[in-house]
Amino acid sequence: MQKSLIIALDFPSKVEVSTFLAKFKNEKLYLKVGMELFYQEGPEIIKFLQDQGHDIFLDLKLHDIPHTVYQAMKGLAKLGVTMTNVHAAGGREMMQAALEGLQEGSRQNARPDLIAVTQLTSTSENRMRQELLINHNLNDVVLHYARNACESGLDGVVCSSLEAPILTEHLGETFKKVTPGIRLKDDDKADQSRIVTPADARKFGATEIVVGRSITKAQDPLKAYQTILQQWQGVEII
Repeated sequence: MQKSLIIALDFPSKVEVSTFLAKFKNEKLYLKVGMELFYQEGPEIIKFLQDQGHDIFLDLKLHDIPHTVYQAMKGLAKLGVTMTNVHAAGGREMMQAALEGLQEGSRQNARPDLIAVTQLTSTSENRMRQELLINHNLNDVVLHYARNACESGLDGVVCSSLEAPILTEHLGETFKKVTPGIRLKDDDKADQSRIVTPADARKFGATEIVVGRSITKAQDPLKAYQTILQQWQGVEII
């Protein structure tokens, strides 16, 4: 399985995205477009990035009643992205509806991978228990949500790399573990709670990593990208 490094384009506009991508001439990238960018620029930003040869993870975390999610995914499928997602907290019926909508909308193209968010990497166990009133161990909750996603036919989940080993044990190596919360050793953790280095993510069995500020806020984004990619691919283990 190819182990991809996905850059999170956490920018508010196409102008800032263009300025950032100018530093990566001739690099084919895997880019995450989230709510901040997509809600400002709309579907046109996807075409703009695809025209430059980049793969896209459309990270909108759909979470609604099954029919609404079905219709939304049917429309998003036409964008031809590489991967998209829902919230596993929406339950199996919603996840199954999302997959059906994605399949229906992808009749002319390959279906994008569909993954489900288990718990955000900004969520600590204390926050989960105190604010969300989920009174179970964090690993157990992530595994339960991931098992629901797997049994609903999804391709994988978003989780912390810290939870990747238990998901691999129970759901297999090919079930995607897409892991944000990646930082270089000396980087500021910012609003993330469950974070690891690229080398540790590889060791724990993540299948893709999502990296934002460690690249986008770096003084030399291309150099930061290359350093993280080397660590992630096992060329330089730190």
